[in-house]
Amino acid sequence: MAQPRDLDPRATLRGGLPDRYLTPDDIAEMFEVPLETVYQWRKKRTGPPGFRIGKHLRYDPADVRAYVDQRKHADATAA
Repeated sequence: MAQPRDLDPRATLRGGLPDRYLTPDDIAEMFEVPLETVYQWRKKRTGPPGFRIGKHLRYDPADVRAYVDQRKHADATAA
């Protein structure tokens, strides 16, 4: 049976890295933004870096974690 943490993609950023690459839907759910925002981030190169496997866009959880850490650090130093 899946644990609640396994059902919540945001738990990835709180409790460790999953053993799979993340989808754009996972990213949108994690950051609580519309899916279109995730695609705009990619287009503008402002969000976590993604990569393509064929026609599918995927995100490495380690890159997403590094992006969050970078944003938190940038916000802390700007304050």
